[in-house]
Amino acid sequence: MLEVKTLDKPDERRDFPRGHLEAVHLTGLDFAVATFEPGWRWSESVGPIAGTASCAIHHNGYVLQGRMHIRMDDGAESEVGPGDVFVCPPGHDAWVVGDEQVVVYDFAGAMAKDYAKAD
Repeated sequence: MLEVKTLDKPDERRDFPRGHLEAVHLTGLDFAVATFEPGWRWSESVGPIAGTASCAIHHNGYVLQGRMHIRMDDGAESEVGPGDVFVCPPGHDAWVVGDEQVVVYDFAGAMAKDYAKAD
């Protein structure tokens, strides 16, 4: 079955402090575009909504714009920026680096289904 959707008309939008997520849902794929404003930090902006100490979502991402720092619960750290493709397992915090908005495409599916939703 062929399915086509446009991000111009997302299936849903979720707003959270200093950011938002727009998602389309297709058979076998939930695709999300997340926008994070300067000052956004997962533990402060989304953590209280999720009710967990760190992000429990697996991400397969592509950074379109801006820079983001990711710190895993085990202490590993990395920074991602425009053009970077990344895989980030559950158990991390992340935050915007600098004064530029961060835009991330997430292909994992779980982000579009569960991110920034209260348990």
